[in-house]
Amino acid sequence: MLGLPSIPPFCLRPRDLRRGAVLTLAFIAAVGAAAGTGCWDRADAVGAGGGGLTATGAQTPAAASEAPREGGTADREAVARAAAEAAAEGKSGKKAAQEVVSRSGDRWGMVYDQGEYAAFTDDLDGRWTGVGLWTERRQDGRIDVDKVQPGSPAARAGLRAGDRLLSIDGNAVTGLRICDVVALLRGEAGTPVVLHLTRDGADRTETLRREQLRAEPVTVRELPGGITVIKVASFTRGSGEQVRAAVRAAPAGAGFLLDLRGNPGGLVTEAVTAASAFLDGGLVATYDVRGTQRALYASPGGDTARPLVALVDGGTMSAAELVTGALQDRGRAVAVGTRTFGKGSVQMPTQLPDGSVAELTVGTYRTPAGRSLDGDGITPDLAAPDGAEERARTVLGGLGVGP
Repeated sequence: MLGLPSIPPFCLRPRDLRRGAVLTLAFIAAVGAAAGTGCWDRADAVGAGGGGLTATGAQTPAAASEAPREGGTADREAVARAAAEAAAEGKSGKKAAQEVVSRSGDRWGMVYDQGEYAAFTDDLDGRWTGVGLWTERRQDGRIDVDKVQPGSPAARAGLRAGDRLLSIDGNAVTGLRICDVVALLRGEAGTPVVLHLTRDGADRTETLRREQLRAEPVTVRELPGGITVIKVASFTRGSGEQVRAAVRAAPAGAGFLLDLRGNPGGLVTEAVTAASAFLDGGLVATYDVRGTQRALYASPGGDTARPLVALVDGGTMSAAELVTGALQDRGRAVAVGTRTFGKGSVQMPTQLPDGSVAELTVGTYRTPAGRSLDGDGITPDLAAPDGAEERARTVLGGLGVGP
């Protein structure tokens, strides 16, 4: 590896950064995007990318190229060669590399330029530069505002969920992947961005200024009957310890709802720390990098006594699926909700001659029981497409929580 920074984010995948000793589950969806700019393409997740485990820096480029490749992966030497040849001709090395990746059948492979890749680092800290919009792509290709961050430039301008986004700085967005929409929303703090939207048939244009924004990855609330709800929006830095602190602070006799719905993943180290809050050591997951098996273990001393329900849905992916699978397989939690996304492939980053970075699939990860979640996801113990939280409370009642 040529000095690659800690690849983040939300884009998720276990990354074994040997130099940095950091495992990152990166949610390759979009230019650092899912949480970063407040974007996660639920309606077209496959088209936009997804989350996935990424292992980094475990092998030298030579050793990695000699290892047998998994089906549906790109040849890293071919990708690097295409980028070098394009750069020598004064063309885009990133574009040439992406064409090779696309032809390879590596559905999660992606190529980022230096700026896109650097933006991942901010995402890992739960901060990013943008206007505070979460967007989603509909089946017909339209881009709608899914959520607006309170106090953000978008919120102050009166934008709200359900607004249809037509263009950004004159660039039409209908039909674009969410990652491309995110790229248009990103920029330097203080710079303007012009959004053209429509609401209830009436068009409007808003000029906003990008700001440095932050998101709180973990929130805690108490429900009647002695139930502590721990909502984990993403596994950014510090989130795992926040979960552990919430568990320690919960009143005696409490039951827990660990809400992982809509969680696109994040850092694997944070996910393992969060799982450790409910486990007394032991296996959390295994993963492989070009055939080499590795394992992730929980720290000892977690709460194994108080009842726990994990809430999941189709937006639960990558690192969040890793946590759910570990708690479910080890009999620590009852999973309630709907089937999770199913992203468990491992990508490894390679720096290309022009400075861009290619992430290519090299393996998969498995739950303690040996289940591969890639493409399948996690089936909850109790299906609850509607009223999941109420069903979860009923489960906790059956486990002795409450009066």
